[in-house]
Amino acid sequence: MTDVTIFEGPVPTEPTLSWSAIFAGSLVAVATSVFLTVLASGFGYNLAAGALASRGSLDAFTPELGAGAIAIQVISAGLGGYLAGRLRHAWNLAHADEAHFRDTAQGLVVWALSAIGGLMLFALVMAPWDAQLAPVAPAAAVDPVRAAHILAQAAFFAAVGMLLSAFTAAVAARIGGLQTEHMHSRVRAQA
Repeated sequence: MTDVTIFEGPVPTEPTLSWSAIFAGSLVAVATSVFLTVLASGFGYNLAAGALASRGSLDAFTPELGAGAIAIQVISAGLGGYLAGRLRHAWNLAHADEAHFRDTAQGLVVWALSAIGGLMLFALVMAPWDAQLAPVAPAAAVDPVRAAHILAQAAFFAAVGMLLSAFTAAVAARIGGLQTEHMHSRVRAQA
């Protein structure tokens, strides 16, 4: 028979997620993504989401650009996830396994919120200007098979980037959470 502890009276509770930390991490992830994309554009790379919608992108897309877009997603998600884990409140009542789960879940929520926020930002700010920002290409015929292959490659790179960035955000949030736990345990030991 297992030893079961039964609480009498109200069971103490604590929030399972730290929403303020999630929003802060998501905001930092989106801002970092915008910053790195603008920085890459300053170096001459066209990594903006609208770049794949133009005819000029059919000749400009390369696996190197796709890898650069993946790197931006992973760096941004990692920074946002770490920040969310580091800024979260202490989970004093959570078992170590539960804290691990909460941290990784918090990182995934940061990733999801920043991905949706980034898409909304693009749709609201950049999409209305897409026709004006797209390079003017001559009215040359575009090979539909080649265009389909390039779009398939771009979709593959986007999917791989999303998968890697989700994983990175979850792991980074746990690392940040471990740092938070370590800090709180040091403060309790000094008291």
